[in-house]
Amino acid sequence: MSYLRHPLVQVAVTVALTAGWVGALLTGTSLGTLATVAVSGLAVLGASFLLAWGAETAEKDVPRAFAIAVLAVLAVAPEYAVDALFAWQAGAGGATTEACAALTAAEIEAGATPLARACHDANLAIANMTGANRILIGIGWAGIAVFTVWRAARTRDPAVIDREGTLADAVRLDRDIATEITFLFLATLWAFFVPLGGGIGAADTIFLVGLYVAYIGLVLKSDIDHEEEHVGVPKYFQNWSLPWRPMVVLLLFGYSGAMIFTAVEPFAHGLEEIGLNLGIPGFFMIQWIAPLASESPELIVVAVLVNKARSTAGFNALISSKLNQWTLLIGTIAVVYSLALGRYGVLPFDARQAAEIWITAGQSFFALSILVNFEISVRESIVLFALFISQVLVEFALIRDLVVLPITSHELLLGYTAVYMLAGTALFVVRRRSLLLLLGLAGDAVRTALGREPVHTEYAD
Repeated sequence: MSYLRHPLVQVAVTVALTAGWVGALLTGTSLGTLATVAVSGLAVLGASFLLAWGAETAEKDVPRAFAIAVLAVLAVAPEYAVDALFAWQAGAGGATTEACAALTAAEIEAGATPLARACHDANLAIANMTGANRILIGIGWAGIAVFTVWRAARTRDPAVIDREGTLADAVRLDRDIATEITFLFLATLWAFFVPLGGGIGAADTIFLVGLYVAYIGLVLKSDIDHEEEHVGVPKYFQNWSLPWRPMVVLLLFGYSGAMIFTAVEPFAHGLEEIGLNLGIPGFFMIQWIAPLASESPELIVVAVLVNKARSTAGFNALISSKLNQWTLLIGTIAVVYSLALGRYGVLPFDARQAAEIWITAGQSFFALSILVNFEISVRESIVLFALFISQVLVEFALIRDLVVLPITSHELLLGYTAVYMLAGTALFVVRRRSLLLLLGLAGDAVRTALGREPVHTEYAD
């Protein structure tokens, strides 16, 4: 039975997970809601494995950071598609800052007229984007850190640090990730100012997209690391000669990307239908359930990497995903909106969505203050998750009138933003030496890319 362990057999079995979805697409078969969720969900699972193998194989020929950046873009492509759809409908319906301001919140929520529906779609674009970003940190970063520590008993992951004390074990991150963290920090600071402009406009697009382009240009100049030993399918493909090795990487990326792009939307839509049938509000489904489904490929990919004791690469993927969502996603939906509008315009959103952006930026600020010392402990992960899930549950209770509180949903968001900001600022002050080290290492990466000698060599305790 040893042939079952052959890498090509593993690839074939994984591709077989996507066969049901491919068959449904090619034949145009209409599946029921539950069947659609099951078949498309299996396709997403199989595609996630193929995507992880493709990224690991690519590390033979390109810098790891670039391979992971490509993986991150492909993994979150469905999220881009969902947000682009809402942004397009908002522009096509004539939703402008002035037009939407003339409508009441109730009119927009009801969507009784084409303009009201367009303004509602503009709000949904922001809600879906902020929900996806908060899920990525609140569940992704926190959950993967705990999973890494738990799996270390079997994987012997060298990145896991055993410490005395309750929930004190931590995952140590590679200092090479300083570049990603620094770029994400810059994007987070910019995000706090986005609501002040009354919408997402040209300045946001130029800065955020430009930031991501600069990041990609920087990682492309990084050295290719051949020291990390791969196993299984990636090791098998890395032994292939040119040009077959790059061709198989492109095939893995292309096929897995196509599966993820076509399967996640029906998967998310099916979950939405199930949720609506259970009485969950539609807006809540768009903000939380749909993004949770669209984020599933990258979470699966990272879990695969962690299972191979490659937690550093896993966290690189998570941070890269957050970076491209916090830059490209915000910047490009404004472009899609303007194209649909037929002229340049600022994607509008209401005061509630402004608060959603602020709390998302606040969560990112706090999460970065945790990672600034290149570690994340189980205790810190639990705090991240607790803050995230408590806000979601309290907000759901308010929406469904399950509890009576002396605050509105909008005030709840602002309150959590304040908590994130105070906690993050306190951690940055305590870890100011680590912050200086982080910025110094990122500066060294820039200097190295420009052909200059690095100058920051000291390490913080």
